[in-house]
Amino acid sequence: MAPRTLRSALSAAALAAALLTVAAGCVVAPTEPPAGSSTVDPGDSRAQLGKLKVAKAGSMRGYSRAKFPSWRSTGANCDVRDSVLARDGTKVKTSGCNVVAGTWRSVYDNKTLDTPTKVDVDHVVPLANAWRSGASAWTTDRREDFANDLDRPQLIAVSQTSNRAKGDQDPSTWKPSATGSWCEYAVDWITVKSYWKLTVTSTEKAALTDMLEKC
Repeated sequence: MAPRTLRSALSAAALAAALLTVAAGCVVAPTEPPAGSSTVDPGDSRAQLGKLKVAKAGSMRGYSRAKFPSWRSTGANCDVRDSVLARDGTKVKTSGCNVVAGTWRSVYDNKTLDTPTKVDVDHVVPLANAWRSGASAWTTDRREDFANDLDRPQLIAVSQTSNRAKGDQDPSTWKPSATGSWCEYAVDWITVKSYWKLTVTSTEKAALTDMLEKC
């Protein structure tokens, strides 16, 4: 598949096709728009950002990743992580549901990754950040839906180094080193927080506003 841009969401039909291919253990064929293409109007993101509730970050008390069950099944013994790797890679090869080869472009740092062991599947809005911005009040089922959301731009294959440098930080303290992706990163962050009705801090909102200037 062509590398996924942050704003480009895979259609349900294309994702279903990718899952069938993963289950069959075949090479995944391209189904996505070219990197850099987008139909998102940054003006929409600015409007969404303006509607997000601004609040102080909540407490981390009670947080654990176990409260966000991740990598649920996507059928045929595959899981969400398999699906993202198959979706975001180029010339992906699988053995059963295990992705064993392919190439991925990490939009956070523009690195090209030539083996799945170098790839992390990142939550664009980190789980701990979601906890601090409203998810602490959710049910576990809702947190599981958030952690496995393939319908919004919440899950993306990136380099391990960039994912681990990011940790649970928001855009006020961490931005992709590839400045060309700042617009897309901001749009995706806003899209996810808007859909899931999560709050933003004042510094986070200011950083997102600045990043949208790159659009």
